[in-house]
Amino acid sequence: MMTLMKLGTAGCVLTASLTAAAAAPLSLEHRDDLSDADKAKVERVLADPDASNLAERFEEMSGGAATSRKKLNANAFSHPSANLSFEDQQRFAVGNGLFRKFWVSSPASTRASDGLGPLYNARSCQGCHLKDGRGHPPAPGEEPVALFLRLSVPPTTEAEKAALANRDALVIPEPVYGTQFQTYAVPGLSAEGRMQVSYTDKPVTLGDGTVVTLRDPVYTMSDLGYGPMRADVLISPRVAPQMLGLGLLEAIHSGDILTRADPEDVDGDGISGKPSWVRKAPGGELLLGRFGWKASEPTVRSQSAGAFAGDIGISSPDRPDPYGDCTARQTDCRRMPTGEQANLGPTEAPDPVMELVDFYSRNLAVPRRRDVDDPQVLKGKAVFRALSCNGCHVPKYVTSRKAAIAAHRFQLIWPYTDLLLHDMGDGLADNRPAGDATGREWRTPPLWGIGLTELVSGQESYLHDGRARTLEEAILWHGGEAEAARNGYAALDKADREALIRFLKSL
Repeated sequence: MMTLMKLGTAGCVLTASLTAAAAAPLSLEHRDDLSDADKAKVERVLADPDASNLAERFEEMSGGAATSRKKLNANAFSHPSANLSFEDQQRFAVGNGLFRKFWVSSPASTRASDGLGPLYNARSCQGCHLKDGRGHPPAPGEEPVALFLRLSVPPTTEAEKAALANRDALVIPEPVYGTQFQTYAVPGLSAEGRMQVSYTDKPVTLGDGTVVTLRDPVYTMSDLGYGPMRADVLISPRVAPQMLGLGLLEAIHSGDILTRADPEDVDGDGISGKPSWVRKAPGGELLLGRFGWKASEPTVRSQSAGAFAGDIGISSPDRPDPYGDCTARQTDCRRMPTGEQANLGPTEAPDPVMELVDFYSRNLAVPRRRDVDDPQVLKGKAVFRALSCNGCHVPKYVTSRKAAIAAHRFQLIWPYTDLLLHDMGDGLADNRPAGDATGREWRTPPLWGIGLTELVSGQESYLHDGRARTLEEAILWHGGEAEAARNGYAALDKADREALIRFLKSL
């Protein structure tokens, strides 16, 4: 049994938070989108609050003016940004239809919907992001859909090493199976195999003697359809993340992200977030990665195009190969018919399909927060700050005045992320590097909407592979740069732990 050492009393932790010195003034010299008057206004709204026992102004409007005020139910993540024009609401509705559309194998009578696969993990975007929420691991006896395995191998040639060093490639694909293990195939073709997950119980004893049982997952692949994999294959499980607020994250000024990076931990606070730099194409411009579990995609559109290609096997202007992740060694796969049709466009999901799916994905609204002035929620917020959770889960930003979508410009938002990579320790390590991310590093996931996970998805499932069944389990898996915060949580008394969870449930 693993036991966490009690570091101190909850009272000491909370007292420290209330008496800590004020944070250094915020510098906005990098904000080339703001006038001097704007900068002064942004500095005021982003400053630490004078009193930690009060809700901040506009705190319940997590997505600024785009925040959804709709009734909370299972569709809470599926509403459009509240400040869209009527015309943009129409675009959103059409994009929603395409996001939900089931693709079929070629050839088919539904010619605008064929091109599935030939290898795939899901038949629609909605198949993984059910109701635009997060995915979850399969239950016993259930086939996986919203959980899949990323694949890669270590570089062995100078050319491969150079491609990784120059970021012309983020990973080296497994020679036969590519970069994703696909458990479904169109008729007449073998799937790549089956994936199973099993768990070992991992008890953790908290400071007051409470025992929490974590699930430590083990992943196996069987019934390989195309021969053995390389013995040194690297595997990383991933569940589909929730979709809300993506356009607002894209609208955060890159300088606001980069000024928080401290890869060498120069300030000595134990938090050393670093940016992820990626290219949309080999030799192209380096862009700041913001999306995906390892911040491997710079834009919502590039993330969507990657999912179309890898998850569904659908080509787009951004990823034009109609065979998706089929490798050159999967010759039967690359002989299958495709859904490309000259009269509809050069790819299986040509523009305006990708444009509409991108618009839909960027405008899924963040729901309004609940109970922001509840005493227990405010107490939990103080615990959150005292444990330095806000060192990575940065609460608020003001988006760029130059954001691509008018509804996202100059909005005060509360995503609780820094969009940087952090070492999360051995417990969460996948040991599979991807671009700038090592095998121990993950992008800080946004926390907005996390309190509605069970309402939307029907169950709770957290972290990159869904292993955590509760928010408490997710916290206790934190290690590396977050180990002090995890240990601090374990040392709290029950009332303070419950307050922190209540705060998270309010987001």
